Amino acid sequence: MIEIKNLTKEFRKPVREQGVKGMFKTLFSRKYVSKIAVNNVNFTINEGEIVGYIGSNGAGKSTTIKMMCGILSPTSGTVKIEGIEPYKNRMNVAGKIGVVFGQKTQLWWDIPLVESFSVLKQIYKVSDEDYKDRMDFLCKTLGLEEFLTQPVRTLSLGQRMRADLAASWLHNPKVLFLDEPTIGLDVWVKEKIRKAIKEMNAKYKTTVILTTHDMQDIENLCSRIIMIEKGGIIYDGKIEDIKHYFGNIRTIAVALKEQPDNDSLNKFDNKASYEWKDEKLYIKFDADKLDIKDVVNYIFDELNGQDMQIHEINIEDVVKSIMSNGEVHI
Repeated sequence: MIEIKNLTKEFRKPVREQGVKGMFKTLFSRKYVSKIAVNNVNFTINEGEIVGYIGSNGAGKSTTIKMMCGILSPTSGTVKIEGIEPYKNRMNVAGKIGVVFGQKTQLWWDIPLVESFSVLKQIYKVSDEDYKDRMDFLCKTLGLEEFLTQPVRTLSLGQRMRADLAASWLHNPKVLFLDEPTIGLDVWVKEKIRKAIKEMNAKYKTTVILTTHDMQDIENLCSRIIMIEKGGIIYDGKIEDIKHYFGNIRTIAVALKEQPDNDSLNKFDNKASYEWKDEKLYIKFDADKLDIKDVVNYIFDELNGQDMQIHEINIEDVVKSIMSNGEVHI
């Protein structure tokens, strides 16, 4: 479906000196600085996968996405979507992909939303039958009916994001690129969009590449993540595998009447650590090395715990750890 080999993108920017003299000097003799935004990236994405493409700001995510969409040409290496290089065949590839950018819209600002959909139907040459079928599906999954007749400029952020997702998928693209699709949205709208993406993928086998800083999006939607940092891939694999790499970590939050003396706590032969925060005692340990039953019994028998909550290691903690170290080997 998507094949990327030795992909590199280098940007050259002119160095401009200050003042009027520096401006004229730049006209006749320019100095350039080079920056490699994407450095020898390789990966393959199969049909029907939902892949999280994540990294810190400036890591190279958006540059890679733009090369996959055909907006940018690579300095070296290749990108292929169904065997086609996007930057060489933009018209051909445009009909196979859909794109949602969290801060931009492809809808017409002053006309009703349904009219924007009609225009897109003509642009992508969607048949009447397919258009009706897809609109029924999108209205059901995204709840579009309540604002279909409203001009786009009157829509709330949550309504516009749902409308943009529908617009990007109206022609049933093979690949859907989602760049921060839930940014700034409330919990209800985020859940609505996540559910819609899952249903699109399940029903139509749409391949989804998701870039986001919301780790709940990654955890709820993706079975695989590709992590890029400083232009290079530092991890590509299943979420379960990367969690296992960091251990079967559990954190138990215990409600106690008062803060215990840290020196008196049972360290279980240094297999457990403790932290007192927000009127709760947090016990952290690896469940592969320490039986959770022993910890729970200790909480209620020795500490007289009032209540407790058990938390597994989450993907956000994993991502933070990897980015701080810069690499991971599994």
